[in-house]
Amino acid sequence: MKIASAAYPLDWFDSFDAYRTKLSHWVATADADLLVFPEYAVMELASLGGTATAADLEAGLHEVARHWPAIHALHQELAAAHGCHILGASGPVFAGARPVNRAVLYGPKGVIGHQDKQIMTRFERDPWNVTGAPGLRVFDTDLGRMGVLICYDSEFPLLGRVLAQAGVQILLVPSCTDTVAGFHRVRIGAMARALESQCVVVHSPTVGDCDWLPALDENRGRAAIYGPPDGFWPETGIIAEGAMDAPGWVRATVDLSRVDDSRRDGAVLPFAHWPEQENCRLI
Repeated sequence: MKIASAAYPLDWFDSFDAYRTKLSHWVATADADLLVFPEYAVMELASLGGTATAADLEAGLHEVARHWPAIHALHQELAAAHGCHILGASGPVFAGARPVNRAVLYGPKGVIGHQDKQIMTRFERDPWNVTGAPGLRVFDTDLGRMGVLICYDSEFPLLGRVLAQAGVQILLVPSCTDTVAGFHRVRIGAMARALESQCVVVHSPTVGDCDWLPALDENRGRAAIYGPPDGFWPETGIIAEGAMDAPGWVRATVDLSRVDDSRRDGAVLPFAHWPEQENCRLI
């Protein structure tokens, strides 16, 4: 399977057609079976409401949310045209009084499903008031069994463990971080999930400055694809990675049968030995 992880910059749009042109170019140049876009990158559509709307935290959420029907249609069209799977950029969905942060997985035949972020960061809690929606999903696809941990969620081991126990072979980690420290928290979390669950993890960040959008005014990171350093994968655990803050695709070809090999016969077996932690206690 060919994987492409996006280090994605945000742009101003005067029309949805301009967004369509940008996204169509990104998908057309990915040359992959699975494409992963970052957390909150769809917030660039707040520009369609004008300068004042984009600059207002609350108004921007509502402006982006109203475009979801068009966003879905575009992603389904592109996934079908290119015969690929796409984890679209996450964004606000008003399922209740307050929005959740939702990422949707599209396949060549349409929408496969969605994953809402589980655990909110301090900024999401206050002042943005974006809420969590507990419940992890497993996506059975023609490429393999997938799960999604959105940004901060990747820093919590038990979330990854639940998905790994359900047979997930590849974790998708879209992220949006405004500092190098924030990026490394997600990077370290993603690599740790690859290590302990002996699976593939795809990390896709937003990158670059966006001074007209206060929620995403600074974006730091590098796209990467990780595996467990257990003998079946690179010794560093890094299958592929891009340069820091450099927009573009990072690609790798991955054989998911190696996930089963790792879990069965790796140099170490953290996936199998995980339950032994239950016996650990202070003495």
